[in-house]
Amino acid sequence: MAGAGLLSEFGTRYLVSVVLVTLQVSLVAVGISTLISLAISLTMGFVDFRGKRVVETVINTGMGFPSVVVGLAVLLLLSNQGPVGGGFAVGPLRFGGVELLFTKEAMVVSQCILAVPVITSVSLSAIEDVDESLRDAAFAAGGTRRDVQLAVLREARYGLITAILAGFGRAVSEVGSVLIVGGNIAIRNQSGELVSLTRTLTTAITIEARRGQYEVGIALGVVLLALALGVNAVGNVVRARGEHS
Repeated sequence: MAGAGLLSEFGTRYLVSVVLVTLQVSLVAVGISTLISLAISLTMGFVDFRGKRVVETVINTGMGFPSVVVGLAVLLLLSNQGPVGGGFAVGPLRFGGVELLFTKEAMVVSQCILAVPVITSVSLSAIEDVDESLRDAAFAAGGTRRDVQLAVLREARYGLITAILAGFGRAVSEVGSVLIVGGNIAIRNQSGELVSLTRTLTTAITIEARRGQYEVGIALGVVLLALALGVNAVGNVVRARGEHS
């Protein structure tokens, strides 16, 4: 079959390169998103300020951001006409742009925008669910705000892990935004082997399905499904431990 021939032509190197790009982009995006989300969650969990409800609404709305809209926004931001890609001027000074479009870095940016609301929302719920008596006891023991925050994070650790896994699931399954800002690029190396530069599992499945190369798409789909099942399995174990702790 033509599809089987194409899979044989691509070989293991192509599949491995696609998986590695997927994991690299998603893990970096989730790592950055986790740091941002924890800062936001801790601030909202410990500080009362005007507009807090508005921020919560924005975060909850962000969980449903259409990925293609995010991709378009990042595309405009990083394009030659955008403030990052095209540079900007401050008075007589002109700052040159940064060429990030159609790179892994651009894909990380788009995935961060999508993952931050998910991780933040779940993390904030986990932090707010921690009993107030723990905070009171930590303060009574002479702990600083940082000590109390660390105690709360420790108590909410299973919820935080679940939040991170949810963010990873959001990132690794992304199609629209990474397709727009990453370009779905694969090239042949010096040995003539096809390798991925910005092609992820989801975008590779999309392009192979359009070409009618269903065997390749199925092989990639099995790997993506295995990743998704693995993430869900870890999440179930974490939740089970949290319930019995």
